[in-house]
Amino acid sequence: MKDKRILFISSELTPYLPETEVSKMAFEVPKEMHHQGVQIRMFMPRFGVINERRHQLHEVIRLSGMNLIINDMDMPLIIKVASVPKERMQVYFIDNEEYFKRKAVFTDEDGNLFADNDERAIFFAKGVVETVKKLKWAPDVIHIHGWMASLLPLYLKEYYKNDPLFAESKIVVSAFNYNTNGVLSNESLVNKIKFDKIPEDKLHSLQKKSNNSFMKVAIENADAVIKGTENLNDELSSYIEGLSIPVLEFHPLESFTEAYSNFYLNEVL
Repeated sequence: MKDKRILFISSELTPYLPETEVSKMAFEVPKEMHHQGVQIRMFMPRFGVINERRHQLHEVIRLSGMNLIINDMDMPLIIKVASVPKERMQVYFIDNEEYFKRKAVFTDEDGNLFADNDERAIFFAKGVVETVKKLKWAPDVIHIHGWMASLLPLYLKEYYKNDPLFAESKIVVSAFNYNTNGVLSNESLVNKIKFDKIPEDKLHSLQKKSNNSFMKVAIENADAVIKGTENLNDELSSYIEGLSIPVLEFHPLESFTEAYSNFYLNEVL
């Protein structure tokens, strides 16, 4: 794996957010690949609950300053960066005051998903890609963790399909269970994505009110899938089994390194 380039994109990442199955794996995988000599870049949203002073986030002026069009609105893109303690790795944070300033992650104080999570996901997808373009850093593999990153494969395969920087990139999606039913699978979301000239026939999964809608649209546009959890729900498991792309079965945190390395090299690249 030495000198390969892997772009890791996650909704959640320790130590910046509380430890979950997703946030922990999204940190450990790039850490282990980095130790093997892989060139990595890591991205996540700059949620308002992240303590910028404690984690020493700072704005990258040369990367910030552009506006992204989200559903016919100009939304300023701010890029921040922090170094992971003791690991000599940097994390890039996609920020926008409208979408990420609030002191919460995915839900309000009553546990309801934010009504604009769809736009936040679109903004995150575009923000990551535009930042990587500014970095002029062509990844060999793009590995997605977390549902708020799940629109990235769709946007890479459709909205950015003619961008030469990603022409050789392979997309890997780690599949987890999520509770994203509601505002994340309705006609409003579909219309916002169609605004970016993405064909409606690519959005069937998002039109169905299902907790698996975001995960499915990510998998549909992936080149390979990793089962990120041991107890993946039956619907997603059956869906993945019907695919004709490489699939890596679940490997626990204690023993994933060799399996992931072999999967990247022998099945994905």
